[in-house]
Amino acid sequence: MKGLKKIALLVTLLIAVHESYGQDDLLNMLNQELPKETVYTQATFKASRLINGQTIETLSKNHLNFWISHRFGSVNSGFISNFFGLDEARIRLGLEYGLTDQWLVGVGRSSEEKTYDFYTKYKVLRQSNVFPFTLSVYGSMALNTMATGYVMNSESQMKFYSNAERITYTSQLLIGRKFSEKISLQVVPTFMHINKVENPFMDNDLFSLGMGGRYKVSKRVTLSAEYYYNFTDRNGYQLATGTPYPYHNSLSLGVDIDTGGHVFQLHFTNARGMVERHFIALNTGTWENADIFYGFNIARTFSLSRDNKKK
Repeated sequence: MKGLKKIALLVTLLIAVHESYGQDDLLNMLNQELPKETVYTQATFKASRLINGQTIETLSKNHLNFWISHRFGSVNSGFISNFFGLDEARIRLGLEYGLTDQWLVGVGRSSEEKTYDFYTKYKVLRQSNVFPFTLSVYGSMALNTMATGYVMNSESQMKFYSNAERITYTSQLLIGRKFSEKISLQVVPTFMHINKVENPFMDNDLFSLGMGGRYKVSKRVTLSAEYYYNFTDRNGYQLATGTPYPYHNSLSLGVDIDTGGHVFQLHFTNARGMVERHFIALNTGTWENADIFYGFNIARTFSLSRDNKKK
């Protein structure tokens, strides 16, 4: 009898173990078949701008961003006469508002060519545990309000005969990915149409590829860089002098400091302009000649949500 009891106990244990493994296999099958909960990637970049250009980021709904962008003169302008460019200044003031968590609209005014810019950006796709990158689309219109016949940085005198000739349109795809807590990268295919160019032999359309990224040094500090490579030849010859227009690709390096309510962006760039027309299409500075401009952006975010006001 004792032998039979032992055999029965052993058989019972084997059945229990088998059922336990069977339940584990069943749970694994269910976990594989059930859809995963989507977890979206947050804070790929610190702000909606990287240095000069846009990032994939938008604003939260009912949030307002106030931008102050400042560029000094070139560092090769001398110490005595210009204090390495600190005696000069270009400024842009801007506001952007989150209509939804994925859609913002913005407006700005720059002292460079007394330009007004109007833009919108929409986050179409978001990086998550089931999708590899974020895709945003961006479009802007820039209006130059300088008097007819003003002298550009290229030393060309522009003659406008209508307000439509003063307009530049820019459209971009912003494709970005947060590879880790420290590293984020993006590419920015860009198309620009300038209604009137300095030379009838120059192309009104410009194709460019922007590239940028950040490296997070600490919780509050990141290093950033961006570069715009123009595929369309902008070195057409001026009819009056026979010399080429001095337009070059834009390269910028910076440091971001996040204080919570503010983001401070400090940087060096060969592009003094702060609107796409200026830092992509009409950039005359080069790093080789020390045409480098020190500058900064300050972004302050305000919440206009009624829920926050009640609190």
